[in-house]
Amino acid sequence: MRIVETVARYLLGIMFTVFGLNGFLNFIHQPPPPNPLALQFFIAISASHFSAFFFAVQLVAGLLLLSGYFVPLALVLLAAEIFNILAFHFTMAPATIGPGILAAVLWVLVFLQHRPSFVGILSAKRFNQVDTE
Repeated sequence: MRIVETVARYLLGIMFTVFGLNGFLNFIHQPPPPNPLALQFFIAISASHFSAFFFAVQLVAGLLLLSGYFVPLALVLLAAEIFNILAFHFTMAPATIGPGILAAVLWVLVFLQHRPSFVGILSAKRFNQVDTE
Protein backbone atom coordinates (compact mmCIF):
# COMPACT_ATOMS: atom_id res chain seq x y z
CA MET A 1 0.00 0.00 0.00
CA ARG A 2 2.95 2.32 0.64
CA ILE A 3 3.98 2.14 -3.02
CA VAL A 4 0.43 2.93 -4.17
CA GLU A 5 0.33 5.96 -1.85
CA THR A 6 3.71 7.19 -3.05
CA VAL A 7 2.74 6.88 -6.71
CA ALA A 8 -0.62 8.57 -6.00
CA ARG A 9 1.14 11.38 -4.09
CA TYR A 10 3.57 12.03 -6.94
CA LEU A 11 0.84 11.91 -9.60
CA LEU A 12 -1.36 14.27 -7.59
CA GLY A 13 1.62 16.54 -6.93
CA ILE A 14 2.57 16.65 -10.62
CA MET A 15 -1.04 17.25 -11.63
CA PHE A 16 -1.55 20.23 -9.33
CA THR A 17 1.94 21.66 -9.84
CA VAL A 18 1.49 21.63 -13.62
CA PHE A 19 -2.04 23.04 -13.57
CA GLY A 20 -1.12 25.59 -10.90
CA LEU A 21 1.78 26.80 -13.04
CA ASN A 22 -0.42 26.76 -16.12
CA GLY A 23 -2.76 29.22 -14.41
CA PHE A 24 0.09 31.74 -14.33
CA LEU A 25 2.08 30.85 -17.46
CA ASN A 26 -0.65 29.56 -19.84
CA PHE A 27 1.47 26.89 -21.53
CA ILE A 28 -1.46 24.46 -21.94
CA HIS A 29 -4.11 26.02 -24.15
CA GLN A 30 -7.65 25.13 -23.15
CA PRO A 31 -10.62 25.80 -25.42
CA PRO A 32 -13.47 27.81 -23.92
CA PRO A 33 -16.19 25.67 -22.32
CA PRO A 34 -19.26 25.07 -24.50
CA ASN A 35 -21.68 25.88 -21.67
CA PRO A 36 -22.39 29.65 -21.58
CA LEU A 37 -22.68 29.61 -17.76
CA ALA A 38 -19.28 27.96 -17.45
CA LEU A 39 -17.82 30.58 -19.78
CA GLN A 40 -19.34 33.39 -17.70
CA PHE A 41 -17.93 31.77 -14.57
CA PHE A 42 -14.41 31.63 -16.06
CA ILE A 43 -14.64 35.22 -17.29
CA ALA A 44 -15.74 36.41 -13.84
CA ILE A 45 -12.99 34.65 -11.89
CA SER A 46 -10.35 35.63 -14.44
CA ALA A 47 -11.35 39.29 -14.69
CA SER A 48 -11.42 39.65 -10.90
CA HIS A 49 -8.05 37.81 -10.56
CA PHE A 50 -9.78 35.50 -8.09
CA SER A 51 -8.42 32.57 -10.10
CA ALA A 52 -4.86 33.52 -9.08
CA PHE A 53 -5.71 32.41 -5.55
CA PHE A 54 -6.84 28.98 -6.79
CA PHE A 55 -3.76 28.55 -8.96
CA ALA A 56 -1.44 29.60 -6.14
CA VAL A 57 -3.03 27.08 -3.76
CA GLN A 58 -2.75 24.36 -6.42
CA LEU A 59 0.91 25.17 -7.01
CA VAL A 60 1.84 25.26 -3.32
CA ALA A 61 -0.05 22.05 -2.52
CA GLY A 62 1.42 20.29 -5.55
CA LEU A 63 4.95 21.25 -4.53
CA LEU A 64 4.30 20.12 -0.94
CA LEU A 65 3.13 16.73 -2.22
CA LEU A 66 6.16 16.37 -4.47
CA SER A 67 8.53 17.29 -1.65
CA GLY A 68 6.89 14.93 0.82
CA TYR A 69 6.88 17.60 3.52
CA PHE A 70 3.62 18.81 5.08
CA VAL A 71 1.57 16.26 3.11
CA PRO A 72 -1.42 16.59 5.51
CA LEU A 73 -1.43 20.36 4.91
CA ALA A 74 -1.35 19.76 1.16
CA LEU A 75 -4.28 17.36 1.51
CA VAL A 76 -6.31 19.95 3.41
CA LEU A 77 -5.60 22.59 0.75
CA LEU A 78 -6.43 20.21 -2.08
CA ALA A 79 -9.64 18.96 -0.47
CA ALA A 80 -11.19 22.38 -1.05
CA GLU A 81 -9.71 22.63 -4.56
CA ILE A 82 -10.96 19.19 -5.57
CA PHE A 83 -14.40 19.91 -4.11
CA ASN A 84 -14.62 23.08 -6.22
CA ILE A 85 -13.39 21.26 -9.32
CA LEU A 86 -15.99 18.52 -8.90
CA ALA A 87 -18.78 20.99 -8.07
CA PHE A 88 -17.97 23.01 -11.20
CA HIS A 89 -17.97 19.95 -13.42
CA PHE A 90 -21.09 18.39 -11.89
CA THR A 91 -23.05 21.61 -12.39
CA MET A 92 -21.60 23.22 -15.53
CA ALA A 93 -19.38 20.81 -17.49
CA PRO A 94 -20.17 17.17 -16.71
CA ALA A 95 -18.59 15.90 -19.93
CA THR A 96 -15.10 16.91 -18.75
CA ILE A 97 -15.25 15.61 -15.18
CA GLY A 98 -12.69 12.82 -15.74
CA PRO A 99 -9.57 14.64 -14.46
CA GLY A 100 -11.49 15.84 -11.40
CA ILE A 101 -12.53 12.30 -10.53
CA LEU A 102 -8.95 11.11 -11.06
CA ALA A 103 -7.71 13.83 -8.69
CA ALA A 104 -10.32 12.82 -6.10
CA VAL A 105 -9.33 9.15 -6.28
CA LEU A 106 -5.63 9.99 -5.98
CA TRP A 107 -6.42 12.31 -3.05
CA VAL A 108 -8.25 9.51 -1.23
CA LEU A 109 -5.33 7.11 -1.76
CA VAL A 110 -2.90 9.61 -0.26
CA PHE A 111 -5.31 10.52 2.54
CA LEU A 112 -5.70 6.89 3.62
CA GLN A 113 -1.96 6.66 4.25
CA HIS A 114 -1.96 9.92 6.26
CA ARG A 115 -5.25 9.38 8.10
CA PRO A 116 -3.59 9.33 11.55
CA SER A 117 -2.68 13.00 11.03
CA PHE A 118 -6.39 13.82 10.89
CA VAL A 119 -7.56 11.88 13.96
CA GLY A 120 -8.25 15.05 15.95
CA ILE A 121 -10.45 16.67 13.35
CA LEU A 122 -12.23 13.46 12.42
CA SER A 123 -13.42 12.64 15.93
CA ALA A 124 -16.81 13.83 17.09
CA LYS A 125 -16.61 15.79 20.34
CA ARG A 126 -19.10 18.00 22.08
CA PHE A 127 -18.23 21.70 22.09
CA ASN A 128 -17.46 21.90 25.79
CA GLN A 129 -15.73 18.50 26.03
CA VAL A 130 -12.12 18.79 27.19
CA ASP A 131 -9.32 16.32 26.44
CA THR A 132 -7.85 14.85 29.60
CA GLU A 133 -4.96 13.11 27.88
